[in-house]
Amino acid sequence: MEQESRLSDRIADSILSMITVEQRFLPGSKLPNENILSEELKVSRTTLREAIRILVTGGILEIRRGRGTFVREDFEVGRFREFSRLTPASVNVRDLYEMRLIFEPEAARYAAARATEEEIQRILALGEEIEERIRQGRDRTRVEQSFHKSIAKATHNEFINQLMPVIYEGINKGVKLSESHEEAVQATLADHKMLMDFLKARNGEGACNAMRIHILHAMEQLPME
Repeated sequence: MEQESRLSDRIADSILSMITVEQRFLPGSKLPNENILSEELKVSRTTLREAIRILVTGGILEIRRGRGTFVREDFEVGRFREFSRLTPASVNVRDLYEMRLIFEPEAARYAAARATEEEIQRILALGEEIEERIRQGRDRTRVEQSFHKSIAKATHNEFINQLMPVIYEGINKGVKLSESHEEAVQATLADHKMLMDFLKARNGEGACNAMRIHILHAMEQLPME
């Protein structure tokens, strides 16, 4: 029961990140139905309901009878996005990638050591979805964000999680750049597989190096200044 409770807390945190960091759901927005959201988060509907209950109690979500679950109209997203000022559109792309290179490899190292089994499985599932979207020629931006967010969350370091808005900016631009370069797309597939293998094996040094290689490959696609 205690383990289930901890999982519900983590899922509640994931949903909160969708609202405050990814901004997928704005105040007043309706969340996807239970089946869709539980499938995306790779948890049972029972766990999802408990996570939603936590967020309802916290004044973040509200359940409207017969209509579904919504982000409260009066929820102040800005209170939860202390680092939002770091992500204006004018930020230099190379600066974003250099910042990613500074801390994401070490985040992968910590994730390999600290992630729960559920967190590892979620990272692997998202990595497989990225591969599938690449092969189908579908947009993978949101899944890439979730993949990197899941690795950051698995560090169990709140400061790293707070920096994710900056990471998203870099991921968004990186996906757009790589879409027009087949070599970059293939490098992403290989890099992700290597990273996932090391995370699955709980090999921190390998995960760190794999993430560093992944970001360096992405930086090779950046336009010359």
